Amino acid sequence: MSMSTLTMLTTVSARTAIVMIVLIVGLRLLGKRQIGQMNIYDLSMILALANGVQNAMTGGRGNLSVGLVSAGTLFIAGYFFTRLFVRIPKLESRFVGSPTIMLADGKLLADRLHREGVTENQLQMVMHQHGLTAYSQVKLAVLEVDGTISIVPVPVKIHPH
Repeated sequence: MSMSTLTMLTTVSARTAIVMIVLIVGLRLLGKRQIGQMNIYDLSMILALANGVQNAMTGGRGNLSVGLVSAGTLFIAGYFFTRLFVRIPKLESRFVGSPTIMLADGKLLADRLHREGVTENQLQMVMHQHGLTAYSQVKLAVLEVDGTISIVPVPVKIHPH
């Protein structure tokens, strides 16, 4: 391996480590919400961050400071969006979306499944994970904004002897 190749690899390695540290600190400062289940806003943030720091790590056309400024700008924007969403919850539902009820009191809402691109098989698979086999056993099934399906079973009635 030539000295110039070794120098280039060392530079890329050091740049990558610096970018990683900045990303970890930035995501930590944004709070736990950013590292839980992702919604469309979170996914957009991660994709933009990846694009913004790409050249900074590899020494492409951009340089380290450009990538760090890009990442910092995205973190600041993310911080302000999060604060704005807390103050104006309706704004968050416009940007991020809102949960969709797909099954209520044992009744399948097929039009909502179709609209959200969820199949009955997918819903039944989640029901099975909760030990439920029939729609009548489900009080509520909700497609959350992060794409997961939450199931609330019908309460089991215990009859005294």
